[in-house]
Amino acid sequence: MQRIISLADVKSEDFRLNAAHNRALVAELKERQRAARFNRPERDLERLRRQNKMFVRDRVEALLDPETPFLELSTLAANKAYDGEVPGAAQVTGIGIVAGREVIVHADDGSVKGGAWYPLSVKKIVRALDIAIENRLPVVHLCDCAGGYLPLQAEFFADRYYAGRIFRNQSILSKMGVPQVAIAMGHCTAGGAYVPALSDYNIIVQGTGAIFLGGPPVVKAATGEIVSAEELGGADMHTSVSGTGDYFASSEMHAIAIARDVIARLHRPSKTSIDLAASEPPAYNASELYGIIPRDARVQFDMREIIARLVDGSRFHEYQPRYGQSLVCGFARLHGYQIGILANNGVPVSDSSLKGAHFIQLCDKNRTPLLFLQNITGFMVGREYERGGITKDGAKLIMAVSGASVPKFTVVCNGSHGAGTYAMAGRAFDPRFMFTWPQSQTSAMGAVQAAGVLTHVKARQLARKGGRLSERELESIRASILEEYLDRSSAYYASSEIWDDGILDPADTRNALAIALSASLNAPIETPRYGVFRM
Repeated sequence: MQRIISLADVKSEDFRLNAAHNRALVAELKERQRAARFNRPERDLERLRRQNKMFVRDRVEALLDPETPFLELSTLAANKAYDGEVPGAAQVTGIGIVAGREVIVHADDGSVKGGAWYPLSVKKIVRALDIAIENRLPVVHLCDCAGGYLPLQAEFFADRYYAGRIFRNQSILSKMGVPQVAIAMGHCTAGGAYVPALSDYNIIVQGTGAIFLGGPPVVKAATGEIVSAEELGGADMHTSVSGTGDYFASSEMHAIAIARDVIARLHRPSKTSIDLAASEPPAYNASELYGIIPRDARVQFDMREIIARLVDGSRFHEYQPRYGQSLVCGFARLHGYQIGILANNGVPVSDSSLKGAHFIQLCDKNRTPLLFLQNITGFMVGREYERGGITKDGAKLIMAVSGASVPKFTVVCNGSHGAGTYAMAGRAFDPRFMFTWPQSQTSAMGAVQAAGVLTHVKARQLARKGGRLSERELESIRASILEEYLDRSSAYYASSEIWDDGILDPADTRNALAIALSASLNAPIETPRYGVFRM
């Protein structure tokens, strides 16, 4: 493979201004992540200490093998919901190493509303279990759940992808032979009781852990019976009477030690084999990404400059470099693994769509995982392009993305708009993992265009009623629409709603993708099969 020759002028004023802008965005990201992870009212932390409970992040740290990476997922879930009072959606999820094995960690955060499940808590847990299913990853549940947050029960209880999906996914994992280990570290109430009950192994902590469908207040209200939490569902009862608990632990650290020992004894199937070579760092420093990403999201830039700072040795075997040039396709290695890359380099038209569809099929046939680097405004529109078959050819790309059997990974590097979001393996197309960068935007169309369209529609509605807006009034409406649209299309809104698996510092992207890629190889790669391509 040839090394990409970077044309970025790292000493230019524009590079310097871009770098300053993007470093500020990354600093803001890291502060938001720190706050979501650690900022809690002192009364809630004191309550944990009084109950002899560890803080959720201390639990996770104790579980993981020392000095191993932890790819946390959706750290900023719910950051724009519930008045900011449910950091991380009251959950910690991610991929880590336990007893030398890659696992999904799911931990209730008892310092947030007693670990109660909000609608976005449920969505985050379901997503973590979807990842476990897709990638055949064992799951460790650190349970401390006060049940669902009842005032919002209509938003998390009954529908297909609501709370019931957690238990359905647990059952599917068991059916697939993917093990789950649960530790009841606090009260596991209502639906939360099913998490340990549906796990292959469960451990319950004396004094703090309890499992029951209805706690003592519910039992008293329903039956008049007065019973303590320990009598109703404590460690001693469940490990010696009901059999719901498998292991009795005298403390949280004892429980974690048991869990680690259980995981160490699990059967370890061989990973899927793909083309692998020795890893080497990129020829260019990842920190240069800050100067390459434009401070104005509308400014185009060469995605080869991004690729050069992600892949091994900055080497890239570009496929059809002279054809369909608005989509860059080619082969590279990431931490030794061969991958196929599709990266937007302008507005997609028919030739780039056809090129992308063909390249995906080549990768699929060759068992080469796919990485999509999104910076897309949507497909080209207009009479000439429709007559040339842009809708038909865009559909071919969508068909190829949907049918690909190899693992797919998506990073929104800048813009992700319109049907281009779909064609470049957006969330609806089941990439194994999807990440965004801090300045990225995701929406049906660009914010400026959308504000213009919506303002025009409003003006026409008023005109039909005989009204007319002055230029100042039109500009005020446009500004208001633009502000709301930008907020709803921001990376922080996308991550709040769990449209992605987290916002990444661009400089950390290479390592995050390597962890995700390694985890994906726990699942087999199926034989390629596609639907009908409209010719």
